[in-house]
Amino acid sequence: MGLICAGLLLASMHAWAARVAVVLSEDSGPYQEVYQVMRAYLDDTPHDAVRLYADALTPAALGDARLAVAVGVRAAESLAALPDRPPVLAILVPRAWYLRAGRSLLAAGARRSVSAIYLDQPFERQALLIRLAFPDVRKVGVLLGTEQSGVVAELEGALRAQRIGLVYATVGRDERLIVPLESVLADADLLLALPDPQIFNRNTAQSLFLTSYRYRDPVLGYSRSLTRAGALLSLHSSPAQIGRQAAEWVSAALQGGSVHLPPPAYPAYFSISINEQVARSLGIALPSVAELEKSLGGGG
Repeated sequence: MGLICAGLLLASMHAWAARVAVVLSEDSGPYQEVYQVMRAYLDDTPHDAVRLYADALTPAALGDARLAVAVGVRAAESLAALPDRPPVLAILVPRAWYLRAGRSLLAAGARRSVSAIYLDQPFERQALLIRLAFPDVRKVGVLLGTEQSGVVAELEGALRAQRIGLVYATVGRDERLIVPLESVLADADLLLALPDPQIFNRNTAQSLFLTSYRYRDPVLGYSRSLTRAGALLSLHSSPAQIGRQAAEWVSAALQGGSVHLPPPAYPAYFSISINEQVARSLGIALPSVAELEKSLGGGG
């Protein structure tokens, strides 16, 4: 009987085992880190994670994968272009892109199961961090690209809960940033950066930081690289943290015979980084990273 039970258990584990295609938008450090963390986590399960790249994605490469994880927008768009694809979990994608276009592209008219772990942090978490780190801030400024213009009410509500006002300007696709930026900074105590490539990109970031500091307004960013580039502090989820959450979702989704993905969500694990040099230049004393993360319930 023992041998029979062991055989049945082994057969059951093989039946549950699944091939998971992790599609990377590009061959760079952050994307590779997501894959390595996912693979290490899934090594302790019956499932097998295989690494693919958006530029070389074909139906043959996808093979018999029961679930695909798209790491970044390019990977998600490459998967959406394949007529026959498994359910897709998109990670490291902006919430605005997913809700505006990504979900419908990947779902193909609701015929396929899709979900996402956003790149963005929830506004409630950002607003609470502002209150904890800058108790004297009364107004937060934001520049919104055309794809982010619909978030005003949600952002305003999150800030209002912390007794903070919102000053914002919407920037047209071909509009120069300097005029709307200065109009916002003139009335705000802090500039909140959102992950919108129309506003914050390698060509605009330095100018945005320099102008903000001319107004003595610190910047709250959304990535460690923005902290290094000049944001006073950032609230972000590392590739390792996103990879961990994605692997947990994948493992849970593949428990039964069919794939069941949870609804789209913000990152569960997050960190804070501080640019001490910028803090000294602005004469701002902040609580420690450990204190802020503990107050927000972060880390991991």
